[in-house]
Amino acid sequence: MRPVIDDDMKRVVQGQRLGYVASVCPDGTPNLSPKGTTAVWDDDHLVFLDIASPGTVTNIEAGNPVVEVNVVDPIRRKGYRFKGRAEVHGGRRFDEILRWYATERGSDTSRVKSVVLVRVEQAASLVSPAYADGSSEATIEQRSLDMYGLMRTR
Repeated sequence: MRPVIDDDMKRVVQGQRLGYVASVCPDGTPNLSPKGTTAVWDDDHLVFLDIASPGTVTNIEAGNPVVEVNVVDPIRRKGYRFKGRAEVHGGRRFDEILRWYATERGSDTSRVKSVVLVRVEQAASLVSPAYADGSSEATIEQRSLDMYGLMRTR
């Protein structure tokens, strides 16, 4: 079976780290929350840490675990949307994930309340309408750099 999260998706998530997680509140309204700890756990799962995520975690634990995670490169204006079911973890899985964040990312995990694993069931690309005029990725990238007053360093 083919992995849901391919190499380019992994590259974008690893490069950006900031994912926007949409969950569903008990009253059916959306909750959107940025997660600066978004990472690829394996070929089928994303993970993020609950540092200050009371709404997201409450929604998942309230019985509606469906979420969408969007990760976008703001300079290239491309990224991915990941849909799936989230699960809040403590215990052994919690310890394993915290060790990974501390070792692989050098993260301070002292404020982490829980970890959330998202089993990705669907993944799709996100591409800005800025490309609709036929602009190349290099052109879009340069426009973004100019807009933010940035320069390429490499």
